[in-house]
Amino acid sequence: MKKILVVQPLRPEALRLFDQRSDVSYEIVTDFSRENLLKRVSDVDAITVRDAPLPVDVLQAAPNLKIVSRHGVGYDNIPIDHCTSRGIPVTVVGDVNAISVAEQTMFLMLAAAKSGVQLDAAVRKGDFAARSRLIGIELRGRTLLVVGFGRIGREVAKRSASFGMNIIVYDPYAKRTEADGASFVDHLEDGLAAADVVSLHIPLSDATRNLIDADALRQIKRGSIIINTARGGIIDENALADALAEGQVRAAGLDTFATEPLPVTDRLASEERVILSPHNAALTEESLIAMGVMTARNALAGLDGNLDPALVVNRSVLEASVDAK
Repeated sequence: MKKILVVQPLRPEALRLFDQRSDVSYEIVTDFSRENLLKRVSDVDAITVRDAPLPVDVLQAAPNLKIVSRHGVGYDNIPIDHCTSRGIPVTVVGDVNAISVAEQTMFLMLAAAKSGVQLDAAVRKGDFAARSRLIGIELRGRTLLVVGFGRIGREVAKRSASFGMNIIVYDPYAKRTEADGASFVDHLEDGLAAADVVSLHIPLSDATRNLIDADALRQIKRGSIIINTARGGIIDENALADALAEGQVRAAGLDTFATEPLPVTDRLASEERVILSPHNAALTEESLIAMGVMTARNALAGLDGNLDPALVVNRSVLEASVDAK
């Protein structure tokens, strides 16, 4: 019997895939403290996890571990180097949440362009005269820079084009044949200089940490909008707060933050021109079901030895496994 530790619950549709297997048992853990996980991993063959941290010592206490299946597309809560050193694949769910994140991106973009949060607050306080003070802008004719042209970036570009926006893309790794009417720039600086709106759709890594820093913010058009539904840490948040205060940035829509939860004392939390959401862009009913099912499928595929390489973060472990045969 193979055992799966489900760190943070999955949807019933996902758990049914485990229930259908007579050779699999699973335990759902809602207390994902390091101490509790250490008590429960000694005999597990697979771990599924949402956003809870998986410390190295927890994984070291799981000698039989064969697969870590992440419920999502980011994996900064998992020690990838440790998993790779042990030949343990780490999987993500692929593009099943792309529509949900793209729609949240558009929500934040529109709210930023139309001063949505400020106008809502004004009406609730009886300040109907705000309609003459807080004047929005149209997206039509504006230039959107999409940073990262994976499935989510392409879905955002498609929706933005329907608003009449001009789409430019910065992504050194994307195939330009997939442009769908967008124009590529070779250098981020060129895209920033042309952009009225910047939308981020890249993973957090050493190369992308603080990619949008004070220097980058000085390069964008004055009065631009910044949207981040990717990962906290890609934007230097202090630099963004400064740019907002100086008027260099008109507004921002942020779903992810360098520190989560975002402290209520943070400068961005008190800035009315920033639309905030609690890292929930992917959390729609449809997306949660799809992510849960894919998470379960990946866990089972890891146990069965038939993983989809496209969903494996550390693909070198698959190559090493083939070479060892």
